[in-house]
Amino acid sequence: MMKLFKLLSVSALLFGAVTVASAQESNAESMKVSYGIKGGVNFATLNGAAPVSPDSRTNFNAGVFVELPVAQIFSVQVEALYSGQGAELYSDNVKSKLALDYINVPVLAKFYIVKGLSIEAGPQFSFLLNDEVTVEGNTSPSPYRGNLKTFEFGVSGGLTFQTSSGVFAQARYNQGITDVIDGLNAQNSVFQLGIGYKF
Repeated sequence: MMKLFKLLSVSALLFGAVTVASAQESNAESMKVSYGIKGGVNFATLNGAAPVSPDSRTNFNAGVFVELPVAQIFSVQVEALYSGQGAELYSDNVKSKLALDYINVPVLAKFYIVKGLSIEAGPQFSFLLNDEVTVEGNTSPSPYRGNLKTFEFGVSGGLTFQTSSGVFAQARYNQGITDVIDGLNAQNSVFQLGIGYKF
C-alpha cells in the first residue's frame, strides 16, 4: 500500500511538472515577437468633400507588420502598408477618379477577446506617394497637386480572426483626421477587408 502511494505521488509530481513546463512553454511562445504579411481590398472615399459629391473608389492594400506582446492578451502592432485611396468625384456632370496612393503606418493596441479573435485600434500616420486624376479615360496629375498634403494623421480600428496555422482574416476602418487638400474640408475614409499570415 505504501509503495502504491509513493508511486501515485511520484506520478502526480511528474504530471504536475510536465503540465507546468508545458504551460510555461505555451506562455513563452505567446509572448514572442511575431511578424507577418497582409493584403486586401480598399473601399475608399472622401468625407466632407462637398460640392464634388465623392463616391467610393475600390483599390487594394498590402504590406508587412510586427506584433510586440506586452501581456498575454495585449500587444502593440506596427504596420507599413501601401494603400490605394481617393474617390470617384462628380462635378458639373463630369465624372472623374482621384487616385491617392499612400504608405500607411498604423500603430495599434491589440486586445485578444478570446483565443484567435482580437480587436485593435490606434493612430495612423500616412505619407502620400502619388496622386492622379482620370477623366473620361485620360489620366494626368491631379489638379489638386501642390495643394495636397503629403502627410495625414488619422485613426484606425478593426477586428482580426486568426487560425492556429497563422492565417487570419481582418476587417478594418480608417478615418483621416487632417484634411487631404489645403482649403478643402475633405478627409480620407477607408473600409478594408483583408487576409494575411503571421509567422
